[in-house]
Amino acid sequence: MKTIGLLGGMSWESTVSYYQVINRQVATALGGHHSAKVALISVDFAEIEAFQHQGRWEDAAAMLAEAAGRVQDAGADMLVICTNTMHKVARQIEKAIDIPLLHIADATADALIADGVKRVGLLGTCFTMEQAFYRERLEAYAIEVLVPDQEGRERVHRIIYDELCLGRLEPASRRVLLDAIAALKAQGAEAVILGCTEIALLVAQDDTQVPLYDTTRIHAERAVEIALG
Repeated sequence: MKTIGLLGGMSWESTVSYYQVINRQVATALGGHHSAKVALISVDFAEIEAFQHQGRWEDAAAMLAEAAGRVQDAGADMLVICTNTMHKVARQIEKAIDIPLLHIADATADALIADGVKRVGLLGTCFTMEQAFYRERLEAYAIEVLVPDQEGRERVHRIIYDELCLGRLEPASRRVLLDAIAALKAQGAEAVILGCTEIALLVAQDDTQVPLYDTTRIHAERAVEIALG
């Protein structure tokens, strides 16, 4: 079994989900008392969040590249960045390490392609929904990406930062997210990507008939596939 390297803490709430999914998948695959081999470095999200909203992406990249090096030094055979938004600096992180980086958008695109989805809605932070780094990664797989209107994007962004990253699960906000999912469906989306690793803490497939793609679970499960070879 290979060792999965996790670069987490963005936020720690969703890093918990990664750890659970990875270990449960390994236990299911191997049985008995088996669990995953994991090397985890968790950063202080307050520092990253400040860089994000100040537009200091290179500073964030440098901090995460240093942390990724420590994950590698701990014996990891691959790197999983436990967040969608910070894949904006994935290339800088890749340059700082020798182990492969498993990109969350690639894993998600593979899942969409396997299900024949060609037009998808995307929910996430404003950075993920509005900037090119994530959308263009999906478009390279011939997947059309739809996002909410500006007001909708701002509502989703606020829920992520002001509630989900702080462990607050508000029923009223679940309704806001479900309305956003329904609106994307009305625009022609065949499915919706939960493109922030915290969104699945509040919204589940049982809440809607629109197919949902939980990037946290997809990313974690792909890491296990690779780890088990």
